[in-house]
Amino acid sequence: MNWITNYVRPKINSMLGRRADMPENLWIKDPETGEMIFHKDLESNQFVIPASGHHMKISAKERLKYFFDDGKYEVLENPKVVLDPLKFRDEKRYTDRLKEAKAKTSLEDAILNGAGTIDGLPVIVTVQDFAFMGGSLGMAAGEAIVHAFEVALQRKRPLILFAASGGARMQEGILSLMQLPRTTVGVDRLKEAGLPYIVVLTNPTTGGVTASYAMLGDVQIAEPGALIGFAGPRVIEQTIREKLPDGFQRAEYLMEHGMVDMVVSRLEMRQTIARLLKILLKMPEAEKPLEPEILPPAVVNAEARPQA
Repeated sequence: MNWITNYVRPKINSMLGRRADMPENLWIKDPETGEMIFHKDLESNQFVIPASGHHMKISAKERLKYFFDDGKYEVLENPKVVLDPLKFRDEKRYTDRLKEAKAKTSLEDAILNGAGTIDGLPVIVTVQDFAFMGGSLGMAAGEAIVHAFEVALQRKRPLILFAASGGARMQEGILSLMQLPRTTVGVDRLKEAGLPYIVVLTNPTTGGVTASYAMLGDVQIAEPGALIGFAGPRVIEQTIREKLPDGFQRAEYLMEHGMVDMVVSRLEMRQTIARLLKILLKMPEAEKPLEPEILPPAVVNAEARPQA
């Protein structure tokens, strides 16, 4: 028995009054520079570290709050699907893993759909949350993405998708892989209707999603430093037995090699996408009201003077 910990310290705390528990996440460390950032300052900057520009991961709900006008949007309810079609079990039951992910994220699955406006333009936005089982694509996530395309078609709105995933969900096997062609059909239907489809690739976007809806946008945008690819760098190096270039599979490298159209900071994302949508929808620039022509006094007097 440790008498200092179990007896002396409780006695001192009782005499001085119990100290309020200090939250553990008041300060956040910059992964690039090691600088400590106060969490309130980071939150007000959309979780982009001011000094280095490093983009921290954010939840789907935070993403929608920052993206929509005034942070207001309508949540689109995801369709119901069979939770455990293969009765899968490894170290844990698949149903138990789903319960843990739902409790952790307060989401039904890895996809959250919202309807609202950006810069006054009505849009549908789909966000993948990496915190929900690595943003993996299963039946529920696939059905939610297809539902977002259907709502966009019904309401005749553009769709913006924020991708963040480790790939297909292994616990659902071939049923997970079948979501890749299903979502691709949704993309095709939206394009046939002449509605814009913009994809934002966030960190990380890997695996099967890069073989379907995540790389089929009319415009491909990436957040700075985002890891984007099918297989990871380590797997590729082990396969080809060669050292990969610096920055391989990062957003900036992909833009240099024509895989994405632009790399845009999260702080400028909303304005950039709103501008792109106006171009894709061929919306005219806002017309300025005509100002009355002001004539010089000499001209006014000459016009007012009666002619002989």
